[in-house]
Amino acid sequence: MPGPQLTGIKLQRSERLLTVRFDDGAAFDIPCELLRVSSPSAEVQGHGKPKLVTNKREVNISTIERVGNYAVKLVFDDGHDTGIYPWQLLYILGRDCDKLWQDYLDRLSAAKASREPLIAVNVKFSD
Repeated sequence: MPGPQLTGIKLQRSERLLTVRFDDGAAFDIPCELLRVSSPSAEVQGHGKPKLVTNKREVNISTIERVGNYAVKLVFDDGHDTGIYPWQLLYILGRDCDKLWQDYLDRLSAAKASREPLIAVNVKFSD
């Protein structure tokens, strides 16, 4: 039995949110950061144990590409472009956003990792 079908998708770039609407009336604002760290790509999902993706607080979506009648490919401004997001996954990410977000924050804390972007620093060594 197919789940709800996507009826609308809009990137709110300045808020770093992806708004998705479904034919059952549900609508969700999903943070780009959550979409990035929850990517269904093999790079993130690994082989049985998802990789903890860090330093993505300011990540945004640069391109949304439709994939048939079942998914979108999200291209992120950090170069990640291998995740295909089926409608069902977008629905789950929207519906369960608060729980998934807290799980992500808990994983970051346990790993003593950060959401903050890495900052390039020029270091000069003296002779």
